[in-house]
Amino acid sequence: MAPRKLAAGNWKMNGTAAALAEVQALMAAHAAPNVDLLICPPATLLAQMNWAKQAHPLAIGGQDCHTDASGAHTGDIAAAQLADAGATHVILGHSERRADHDETDALVRAKATAAHAAGLIAIVCIGETLAERESGTTLTIVGGQLAGSVPEDATAANTVIAYEPVWAIGTGKVPTLDQIAEVHSTIRADLVARFSDGANFRILYGGSVKPGNAADIFAVPDVDGALVGGASLKAADFSPIIAALERA
Repeated sequence: MAPRKLAAGNWKMNGTAAALAEVQALMAAHAAPNVDLLICPPATLLAQMNWAKQAHPLAIGGQDCHTDASGAHTGDIAAAQLADAGATHVILGHSERRADHDETDALVRAKATAAHAAGLIAIVCIGETLAERESGTTLTIVGGQLAGSVPEDATAANTVIAYEPVWAIGTGKVPTLDQIAEVHSTIRADLVARFSDGANFRILYGGSVKPGNAADIFAVPDVDGALVGGASLKAADFSPIIAALERA
C-alpha cells in the first residue's frame, strides 16, 4: 500500500495570532481532506493553533527541538514541550538550520532520536547546494545526509524525509522533473536497503513549490507530498497545492 500523501507547511519565522485566520480558511476549504495536512508555525503559535483547529484533522508541528529532554538550554525547546503544546511532528535539519546554526548530520540524528522518544514524527530535511548540484555530487551529498541524519530507530511511522535542494528554497528556481525523480528514486532505494519498511517512508519534495507547478511535481514517482515554505502562509496559495496533491 502506498504511503498516505502529506502536505506540510513550514511557516518559518512568520506569523502572529492574526495569521490563525489563514488556518481557519484552509480548514474550511479542506474540511475532509484525503491527504494528511500539517502546519509547522513558530513556537509562539503552537498552542493557539492546536486549540483553533479543534476537531479538524490538521496536524501541528514544531520547526526544531533540542536533543535533551530538559535542562539549562535557554531559548531552546524540548521535543516533549512541543508535544505538550499539541505538536505531533517536528521539522529537523532544515537547510536554514544547517546553515544558520551549523547543524551537522550527527546533531540532526540526535534530535530525531529525541523527537521519537517524545512520540513526535520527525521530518528530516536533506538537500544539496547549487555548487554541489553543479559539481555533479548531488546524489553523494543527499545520500550522505540521509545516512547520517536518520537514526536507526526510524520507521515509516515516525519519520518523514524531505528533499529540499537548497538552491531552490525561496528562489523560484525548481529542479527539472527528471532531477527530482532521480533524487527521490535514490532516497527510496537507500531507505529500502536500510529499513525493513523503507518502501513505506514518505518522501516529500520542497523548494519553490507553488500552485502552478505542484501537479507536475506530485506526478513524479516517489514524491509523496511537499514541504512548502512561503506558499503555505496564505490559504489562497496553499489550498491549490493541497488540491493538486489530493488529485495526484
